[in-house]
Amino acid sequence: MSLGSLGLPTQQRSIPCVLMRGGTSRGPYFLADDLPTDLDVRDAVLLMVMGSPQGRQIDGLGGGTTVTSKVAVVGPSSHPDADVDYLFAQIDPVWGTVDTKPTCGNMLAGVGPFAIEYGLVPAGDPTTSLVVRNVNTDSFIDVVCQTPGGEVSYDGDCAIDGVDGTAAPIELRFRGIEGSVTGSMLPTGRTSEVVTVAGRRTDGPTEVEVTLIDVAMPMVLARALDLGCTGRETPDELESDSAFMALMETIRREAGARMGLGDVSQSVVPKFGMLSEPLHGGTIASRYFTPTQCHPTHAVSGVICVAAASVMVGTVAASLAALAAGQPDGTGAAVGGVPVDIAIEHPSGTFDVSLLAGRLADGVRIHAGGVTRTARKIMAGMAYVPIDIWPA
Repeated sequence: MSLGSLGLPTQQRSIPCVLMRGGTSRGPYFLADDLPTDLDVRDAVLLMVMGSPQGRQIDGLGGGTTVTSKVAVVGPSSHPDADVDYLFAQIDPVWGTVDTKPTCGNMLAGVGPFAIEYGLVPAGDPTTSLVVRNVNTDSFIDVVCQTPGGEVSYDGDCAIDGVDGTAAPIELRFRGIEGSVTGSMLPTGRTSEVVTVAGRRTDGPTEVEVTLIDVAMPMVLARALDLGCTGRETPDELESDSAFMALMETIRREAGARMGLGDVSQSVVPKFGMLSEPLHGGTIASRYFTPTQCHPTHAVSGVICVAAASVMVGTVAASLAALAAGQPDGTGAAVGGVPVDIAIEHPSGTFDVSLLAGRLADGVRIHAGGVTRTARKIMAGMAYVPIDIWPA
């Protein structure tokens, strides 16, 4: 008996989608026209498709982790300077929420191939260039995909840490990334400040120096040593340390209020980065939190944000990057009008960023950030939701 002969469920509604790996993340990609226009109904549909709020997401396509509980919605762009619009949705497997404030550069890696295969962008030969508008942050990304003979190719010799094997490279260049959500690169106007919290190792108050920065992604950056950690811990070790996770969340919520984001207790932004000196010749080491889990590698937007902080005098990142470069004055990496290559070490390896930055009289201007990712189409078909979630 074939699957086609089984017929369609009469009490469920079908929605076309493609399951793809984008960078080190995975999730379904939808055409915008195939989802509800009502945002509350859309969010209910996405929660059902992913199987949230069950932590294991056993009743949906999610994989029980934040990096496998992501959704990309793609459609023709409403902006004259872009080819396609990309809306990212983070479906949190712990909270059971749908958050469209942040973006995701890993899932973005699949947007180009998806848009080309489904006729939103004509294919070139041997590559196809397109401009993607990220609806979440109203920013633009230049994307280059491999399309030899006018067909999307997923095969190639590009390797990224955190994914087995190799695949075709996908080039991403992020523009207009300063103040992606808050409207300002330094929402509080300071390169570093102190948050006072209950102590990690004692019952008394502890002062933790942080940098609150918004470049591609709003983030709270803190030194691992100031949090009672080494920065070498594995994601499992950090997630199982309930005292550390509670401390981090307390700092993150205070940071969110200071950054003008309000109550972030049920929002995934700002993200949290725990930084330390590199061990393997990189610029800096980072543990990135999504925020309920520690990322097994690193988010694209987050790695650009950490890279930007590492070249800004006075940030907690710059002090560690300067130590790695043998510059005890804490000036961080040198910048000019040319790209600076920055290597961010993470739990699964290293993430390279090409950062275009320039020094101004009042600080650093971040013009663009470039990374190379890969993607793979895993399957295409129908997702199903009960008709009481989305009535016909």
